[in-house]
Amino acid sequence: MYELIPRPRRTLAPGAVHVPGWLDLDRQRDLVLACRAWASEGPGIRAATLPSGATMSVRTVCLGWHWIPYRYSRTRDDQDGSPVAPFPDWLADLGREAVAAAYDGGAEDYAPDVALVNFYDGDARMGQHRDVEERCDAPVVSLSLGAGCVFRFGNPEHRGKPYTDVDLLSGDLVVFGGASRFAYHGVPRLGSDAGPPEIGLRSGRLNVTLRMSGLTDRHRE
Repeated sequence: MYELIPRPRRTLAPGAVHVPGWLDLDRQRDLVLACRAWASEGPGIRAATLPSGATMSVRTVCLGWHWIPYRYSRTRDDQDGSPVAPFPDWLADLGREAVAAAYDGGAEDYAPDVALVNFYDGDARMGQHRDVEERCDAPVVSLSLGAGCVFRFGNPEHRGKPYTDVDLLSGDLVVFGGASRFAYHGVPRLGSDAGPPEIGLRSGRLNVTLRMSGLTDRHRE
């Protein structure tokens, strides 16, 4: 990796683990290429509109299930109504590998079927929120690419303290499940670095999050 001083893995809270530099440069490059393809498919990447009418500063493209604040659909209802892009098998394999790396095994039954690919640039940020649209308490896998950021990981009860601020860099992995599966978390700001140039992302940050939805088409809202 490009780091001069290795960073140790860290437990942020029960069930929440940060594994620095988990993705090597080749895998980061491959993921960046995949994200570009997903973002250009169909109606493309978009900034979601919240029920309040505000537009998110982060732009998102979804796989498997399309996330619309605050629900999932098999179709891109807030765009052109086309079917959501499929969730690839190789990405599910990567998710299982990530959970096994964070928890030292025990990922055989982890079968993610939804991904949210978030792109941050400029002043983009993500407010403190919980991932509660899924009907499953399996862990969330979060992969960082490109520019660094401050990741704020909190508690399941409210948006305030206690929380932990973590500097995430390109290639970092965070997995949160168990007692921390429904903890509040967010990105209050991006870092000033652009990330490793070898991965092909000149600016901004990509965050790929994998989840098990627990949904079937009967649950479509």
